[in-house]
Amino acid sequence: MQRTHSRTLSRARTTGTAPLRRPGAVGVGAGANGAGAGTGVAGPRPAAGLATRHVLAHAGENARLHDYEQGVKSAFDAIVPTLKRLSALQHEADFEAQAQAIAQRALGFALPQDLLENAWVAQLDLRRLYAWCTFATYRRFCDDFYTRDPLVVDDETLFNGGFEGFLQTCGFHTLDLSPCADGRLAHLVRYVLRLPHRAVRRKSYAGALFDIEDSIQKWVEVEMLRMRRGLPNTADAPTRYLKAVVYHHSSVAPDQEGCAAHGSDTAQAAAAGLERLRGFQQAIENSFCCGASIDLLLIGLDTATDAIRVHVPDADGAIDLGRAVEALALYRRTARLDASGALREVQEAVRHTSPGVAAGMARLIERLIVNNFSQIAYVGTYQGEHYDDIGHAERFIGAGVGFEEIQLRNLMYFAYLHTVEEATVDLDVGLKIFTGLNVRRGLPTPVVVRFDYHGQVPGARERAVGHCRRVTEALKTRYGELFGRGLLHILQVVRDCHADAPIEMLACTVNAERPAGGER
Repeated sequence: MQRTHSRTLSRARTTGTAPLRRPGAVGVGAGANGAGAGTGVAGPRPAAGLATRHVLAHAGENARLHDYEQGVKSAFDAIVPTLKRLSALQHEADFEAQAQAIAQRALGFALPQDLLENAWVAQLDLRRLYAWCTFATYRRFCDDFYTRDPLVVDDETLFNGGFEGFLQTCGFHTLDLSPCADGRLAHLVRYVLRLPHRAVRRKSYAGALFDIEDSIQKWVEVEMLRMRRGLPNTADAPTRYLKAVVYHHSSVAPDQEGCAAHGSDTAQAAAAGLERLRGFQQAIENSFCCGASIDLLLIGLDTATDAIRVHVPDADGAIDLGRAVEALALYRRTARLDASGALREVQEAVRHTSPGVAAGMARLIERLIVNNFSQIAYVGTYQGEHYDDIGHAERFIGAGVGFEEIQLRNLMYFAYLHTVEEATVDLDVGLKIFTGLNVRRGLPTPVVVRFDYHGQVPGARERAVGHCRRVTEALKTRYGELFGRGLLHILQVVRDCHADAPIEMLACTVNAERPAGGER
């Protein structure tokens, strides 16, 4: 079957593999000690009372990750200032030519001609332009991600033989993470925990309340691959499936900027996550006998500082909500020690918190805490004592299955779903967030509906396309008032994840009158 994409959005593609970057921004360069200069968007800003250097933190990697984050976010953040310039020029005689020149310089792509050519008669439709520019920037971002692999991890260095090998030495063959869908946790894997994103399963849900049936299906898939193909190891290897929930809280505004799904109640968020973990474990044991049991881990994330709190299991794998290790406290306590002394402090803290913790689990938790030290230093260096945007600042909503490339904080709110009906809570939370971010300012909520598929499975692409269409129609119905006012726009996307291919554009409500078509 011929693959199609939106004609108009295809013009937003850039040639080559140059990364997204704010026009005029300067890349981060590493100094003698590995620390880098700022990009001109948000340069190093030392935190008051927080050491920005730590012997166990990777300053060079921090500089590289910061350069990438600022390049991507500044591309999205250039949209509003650019459209404001166009709005002021829309009645000029040569408006169309001026607008295209400004867009090319500021955004890196041309605008749809049909959205510009009637501006002299009627008001420029800035809502449609805003949505279109967001989608076009997302397209460029994805193309860059899948072409350049900018977040690759040197896991041979970080994990002495690779992350999968390290994980198996800890007694686990799979790490399955379920964070909250809040955009402030979107960078959990690659930034907060400093793990290779392709080696970790991540499915996000509002309140971190993951779907137990979906996780059971994934567990069955993993165990079948172990039995039939010996991947990631053979079924007789003494390793287990590790399911982790990551809830969140805010140390700066705990009563306002905690998890919206739990009313900013940290205790409730932690308890609900633990209850869901126990339910999953019980479901596996009831369905496949006690020998098929899994291990559990509960992690809290302070979205103001990116510091984690790890609830260390006991000898039986049980988790106590009152028993946890705080990474930020350890970071401060070990900031002036040498490497061996700092590592020893981390090890002792984990074992002191839960003296009977299994050796492999303790080793994994220690690694996660040490990895988190780099992110604590990252925030301290480039943000200060905490993030400026302690609340929501997402640029769009992602709904469906996929979005592997979203590894940046506050870039996207994610609603994992197959149907709108099964994810109404997640979607309603997302639309409530964007009512505050966009709608109240007269801007639309951009939604990317996406379904990744496995190209080796017959008919998989056609089914993914069908899912996109059905979800889009359901969104237009459920949020009909917003859609009718031009305050909700939807882009449909699919991707063959088996081939590690770029995304494929389908239809877009911004240009609904134009049929999708053409070769990629």
